[in-house]
Amino acid sequence: MVAAVDAKTEELRDAHDVLADFYVTYLDGQLDGDPIERSMLDLFAEQVRSSGRLDVADVGCGTGRLLPYLAAKGLTPRGIDLSPGMVEVARRDHPGFDVQVGDLWNLPFTDGELAGVVCWYSLIFLAPDTRAAAFAELARVIRPGGFLVTAFKNGDGSPRRGGRSANLGVEFDTYWLSAAEMQARFTTAGLTTVFLGHRPFNPVPAGYLLTQKNP
Repeated sequence: MVAAVDAKTEELRDAHDVLADFYVTYLDGQLDGDPIERSMLDLFAEQVRSSGRLDVADVGCGTGRLLPYLAAKGLTPRGIDLSPGMVEVARRDHPGFDVQVGDLWNLPFTDGELAGVVCWYSLIFLAPDTRAAAFAELARVIRPGGFLVTAFKNGDGSPRRGGRSANLGVEFDTYWLSAAEMQARFTTAGLTTVFLGHRPFNPVPAGYLLTQKNP
């Protein structure tokens, strides 16, 4: 079960319940047409496989669209999302994968349980006062030497309202963090940068970061 959340987190969760089927259509084929994002996921998968363990989690998995791709790369992925609506769609469209409702500050994994974590545009929702706890929780569930890969929207950290373009009557806060802040947050949490990449605009400035948990 999801822990008690504040009003902004409730807004985010409820909005994504509404957006679940919209995202299925909106993101259909996106990964197939994006060699940069596939390359980042491939690099992550190769690093995890080299560790000898295959268990990974997609935290903020949304519709579950990355789960089949990760499995095809030899990993054993599970999905976690704040939104019950997103989890319902992920289970419907990708049966056979373990997908659970959960929040980023209380992940349903023991210390060091996972060989890797994927956060694919799911850290853009972290308000400033929640970030330290979230990054620490991600680090907690990764084994020493394990990996985390994230895609994020690159910006100055100013709050932005998202969701309006879907025209479904929902909106929520997002935060586009700089690569420097992302790296600093992971460093503080005990993860070291392995690879950092940037894409200036397509359709928004994006960053890609692969990190490894310190021994």
